[in-house]
Formats: sequence, C-alpha cells, structure tokens
Amino acid sequence: MSIQIWIDADSCPTLVRNYVVSYAKKLEIPVLFVANKPIPAQTNDFKMIICPQEKDAADNIIFDQAQHNDLVITRDIILASRLVEKGITTINDRGFSFTKDNIKEKVSERDFDLQLAQIGLGGQKGSTYNKKQLAKFANCFDKEIQSKLRKEKLLHQTQKNNK
Repeated sequence: MSIQIWIDADSCPTLVRNYVVSYAKKLEIPVLFVANKPIPAQTNDFKMIICPQEKDAADNIIFDQAQHNDLVITRDIILASRLVEKGITTINDRGFSFTKDNIKEKVSERDFDLQLAQIGLGGQKGSTYNKKQLAKFANCFDKEIQSKLRKEKLLHQTQKNNK
C-alpha cells in the first residue's frame, strides 16, 4: 500500500501545485492532477488526468480512484465530505485538514454561504494566494504526509516480522 497524492487541480493555486510536486518528487510519491483541462506546473513530475467537461467529473474520478492511504488536496467541501466519509485524508490549499469531527460544520458553512450568494448577499472573495497561506498549507501537508509515511513504515515492519 503506497501513498499517492491527488490534486483537484482546477482551482488549486500554482504555488501549491509546484510545492507538492517538488516535495513529492524528493520522496518518490506519485502526484496526480485531475482536471478538465491540462494544468501547468514547474515540472512534469506528475500524472495529468483529463476528465470530461461534465459537472463533478474530476471529483468522481478522485473519489472512485483514491485509496485509503492516499492524500487528496481540494477546495471542494462536498468532495472533501465524501472522501472523509470514505476514510481518505483530505486537506485544502489553505492548510485545513478535513476530519469526521469538522466536516459537517464545513458543509453547513458552505451551504449557508451559498444561500447568501444566491440572494445577493455573498461577498466576492477576491483572494490572491500568498506566501503566508502557502506556509500554512506546507505545514499541514508535511504533517499529513509524514504521518502516512510513519504508518506505512510501521505496516511494512509488522508484515516483515510476521513472515
């Protein structure tokens, strides 16, 4: 059981994509970008999965193919909710780790924000991604990857000892 990193790449900031690809390359962890068009990065050390131009096509590919030991990066709260329910580690590009303890609240906040936007009260989130946000993401990402690597090492040791 090896780790793969899945990126819901359509809305993922370039800084995050480049950081993840560089980090994963050092550890020889495969990175998969999923989007409905090619997504650029500094290097080509990742696999690009182009999905159909259909609603939730990228989300469904990630949900269907991500395995228990994988890590998924997405801004999509509904996809995050589905993945957390499936037991898959999921974080966003702002350095927030979705868990069974917090996902219902995040879905509720998303729904409330959507309702406000539909009646014209939602504010425009004109945000540019900056180095402070990248640092927060990097800390969260590193914590989750290192945890997965420790679990994987422990599993291999246990399997080796049982032989």
